[in-house]
Amino acid sequence: MKSDGSLVNPPDLSSEPVTSDPKRNRAASPAPSGVSMKSDGSLVNPPDLSSEPVTSDPKDKKISFSREKVEHIFKELQQKFISLVKNELNTFKKLLSPDYPACSEREEEDEDDQREGVLKITLHILRKMKEKDLANTLESKLAPACRLKLKSTLWKKVQRINEGITNPETSVLLNQIYTELYITQGGGGEINQEHEVRQIEDASRKRTTQEIPIKCNDIFKPLPEQNRPIRTVLTKGVAGIGKTFSVQKFILDWAEGKVNQDVLFIFPLPFRELNLMKEKKLSLVNLLQRFFPETQDLKPRHYKSYKIMFIFDGLDECRLPLDFQNNENLVDIEEQTSVDVLLTNLIKKNLLPSALLWITTRPAAANQIPPDCIDQVTEVRGFSDPQKEEYFRKRIRDQSLAERIITHMKSSRSLYIMCHIPVFCWISATVLERMLGEAEGGEIPKTLTQMFTHFLIFQIKHRSQKYHHNSEDDLKQTRKIILALGKLAFQQLEKGNLIFYEEDLKECSIDVKEVFVYSGVCTQIFRQESELHLGKVFSFVHLSVQEFLAALYAFLSFISNNRNVLPGVLDFSKKGTMSDFLKRAVDEALKSKNGHLDLFLRFLLGLSLESNQTLLRGLLIQTGSISHSKEEVVKHIKQKIKENLSPEKTISLFHCLNELNDHSLVQEVQHYLNRGGGSSHLSIVTLSPAQWSAVAFVMLNSEEELDEFDLSKFQKSEECLLRLLPVVKTSRKIVPQLYSLIHTRDEPNETPREHHLL
Repeated sequence: MKSDGSLVNPPDLSSEPVTSDPKRNRAASPAPSGVSMKSDGSLVNPPDLSSEPVTSDPKDKKISFSREKVEHIFKELQQKFISLVKNELNTFKKLLSPDYPACSEREEEDEDDQREGVLKITLHILRKMKEKDLANTLESKLAPACRLKLKSTLWKKVQRINEGITNPETSVLLNQIYTELYITQGGGGEINQEHEVRQIEDASRKRTTQEIPIKCNDIFKPLPEQNRPIRTVLTKGVAGIGKTFSVQKFILDWAEGKVNQDVLFIFPLPFRELNLMKEKKLSLVNLLQRFFPETQDLKPRHYKSYKIMFIFDGLDECRLPLDFQNNENLVDIEEQTSVDVLLTNLIKKNLLPSALLWITTRPAAANQIPPDCIDQVTEVRGFSDPQKEEYFRKRIRDQSLAERIITHMKSSRSLYIMCHIPVFCWISATVLERMLGEAEGGEIPKTLTQMFTHFLIFQIKHRSQKYHHNSEDDLKQTRKIILALGKLAFQQLEKGNLIFYEEDLKECSIDVKEVFVYSGVCTQIFRQESELHLGKVFSFVHLSVQEFLAALYAFLSFISNNRNVLPGVLDFSKKGTMSDFLKRAVDEALKSKNGHLDLFLRFLLGLSLESNQTLLRGLLIQTGSISHSKEEVVKHIKQKIKENLSPEKTISLFHCLNELNDHSLVQEVQHYLNRGGGSSHLSIVTLSPAQWSAVAFVMLNSEEELDEFDLSKFQKSEECLLRLLPVVKTSRKIVPQLYSLIHTRDEPNETPREHHLL
């Protein structure tokens, strides 16, 4: 209605009679009219306001209208407007009839600005009348036919998923396997710089009353207290927590017509693919046509008149500058520029300000988007405990086997906590389905290192059995590939990259032409992205798999060549025993402010156990296991626990002891708990700092959820409180006595360190 083409021109008010031109009259028709306002036939001739010509400068002659003329103008205007709207409304009504055919291509090509103007008014009024479904149906019937083509293309792409597997033959229907994730709405964009395993452990324990759980399809719905529409949503979540699956589910439900039908077009643009276009110059229209060829018929005005949505998945994988401060402003969707400028202007609302934007990211990369550009922050928290069990029951067809797997996972708290991540549930199901079933035997994994070691072995054995590759030459090739992938894993881990491109593979001497060999050896570990438009992208199935292979590479390099492969990270002399190697690894990991080596260290220590080396012997290790003093390493870790470390680092060291199969400190604390009838007994005993940390570790790894932290059940000392802070932070409620201790000090000017940490 803003364009001249949609206006009905004023009638001829001269003394001559108004002619009746049949071309001007729109007869009511059951079908959309083919007359365009852009053709001469649809125009009403301009009025002759006087016998004298009207000059171009309004200052030269003042034009005046008599009251009778104005009345006449608006009377005829009203008649024409009513007739126009009535005809269009009749057409709309016919379109909504169940037995009326969908719009044809010819009708869409003939669609004019006049109809769009009336349609906008009609949709606005229908939605004001709370007839949202009717409005959505009408709008979709009059939308360009390429909308249905786009829906069909996206449906085919997202209806099936590969849980780490790139083989289409083994894919499953998303609706069959999808378990609703725990997503929270609200909160700010603050960044948690801790290692993601720490965040997982915290999130798996804590469900605060302030959190507002929402369904994936409702992320654009404002909260009750929000009186403004939501345009841009930022969804955070650690690696493998289910952000991409949530995006796929959102698109699938939309394509199937279940939800969000007021959105006519969805354009998913993963950052991993946009990276491949960083050197290109093109307009936003060109970019969308490049990714979605079926939308070639969309005209620039369609992008502004229809409700559309962009999904930018994986901000943490972005290798574009995203220079919000220095990039030029852009408002024209047909102007060519860099992809980086297009993205920053879309996010800043310069381009298509009415479009919806959904951005997903790992927490550490969320600060790349200016906070004032984000209307809503959500977080994918992964599986709750009931959802973990639901996943295994859906994933494992044999329900008795599924129950055995659930029971085993619950018996190992460190494994059960990691099941907060959907990808880890899949890894565990892959391993335990074989081991607890009839196909495999052996000791059932109880630690992370054992689980990932079995996972790697299963993948390699599966390939050997499938292709009958059991020769010594084949084992040598396998070892070479694993080391190359380990080197890639480690180098990219240092850079913080989870996805890799051809240049990254070349740096690790991986021939891109032979990459199918690498993905063939580890089908479910290392994968090449399929169905990309512009190039190849590679990744490990999850960050934890990448960290495991990086640790395996460091471990094998040391025992094979007695050399340090981690310069600047684990800086120690080339000579030394395995015990020296591991102790220095512990020291260097503790220096990390955000704990980015926590999981790497746990895997490295776990691989030093002879039991795990035995699993790998003959497959990867040629020289046999390397003996070392496990007790010496355990003693070193216990000494570090006694030092005044942060509570988080102390808990991480207990996980390291668990990987080394040492539970002595935990057993000491368990003795106190069992002897005294529970935690209340701890209020009258004196424990060392290390023992108090062990109490915290036991409580955090208990199956019981701690709703309230009651200090009266523990020793009322500053040291006790400091060591139990991780428990305090995951409790829903803290009793008042805790606050009194925090604020009561002998020296009033001293800031309590407990208060600072809280």
